[in-house]
Amino acid sequence: MCSNLFIKIQNTIQLLSKKFNFFKEAIATAKTSGTIAPSSRFLADKMLKNINFNEAKLIVELGPGNGAITKHILEKIHPETMLICFEINDSFYNELLEINNDQLIVLKASAENIQEEIEKRGFQNADYIVSSLPLAIIPKEISKNILIKSYDSLKEKGIFIQFQYSLNYLKKLKKVFGRNNVSVKFEAINLPPAFVYECVKKTA
Repeated sequence: MCSNLFIKIQNTIQLLSKKFNFFKEAIATAKTSGTIAPSSRFLADKMLKNINFNEAKLIVELGPGNGAITKHILEKIHPETMLICFEINDSFYNELLEINNDQLIVLKASAENIQEEIEKRGFQNADYIVSSLPLAIIPKEISKNILIKSYDSLKEKGIFIQFQYSLNYLKKLKKVFGRNNVSVKFEAINLPPAFVYECVKKTA
């Protein structure tokens, strides 16, 4: 009984420590992280709801932070599916490296290099791209380039999934993916509440 209680207390302390570390890192890198708290499981569920995990061969995650959504993906993916994460923040990158999973590849590389990086791993395109990048605060030319490169690296009918805290990026996403190929959902149970954009690549 005492042993179980000790384990629960230890796990709680570790969880609180990780949340504090995320908050500290987010404050220190506010101009690039774009958030002050990890994504909630409710937001993760909404972002991953329409992913066909049984058929996907490659899922790419952009800006995974400390891996809040990454871990949800790894719980769901097929044994033969690969997940490639792009994270340029040193602290978050090192934390992601601690996730012990053979299906996970963590790259300290810009999302602008998505096509060449997935080709290095033997893939021509991605089935899904899940992005937590703070596009609204990334320099315009860089964020535009990331969107175009993401579109190009998706397979036909592949899906780009992005969350933001406002709707001010909707027009830009529609410009890249097409007006009728972008849908929006809202998740209130997150800090802050967030909008989830789902963008389908249709070239025909």
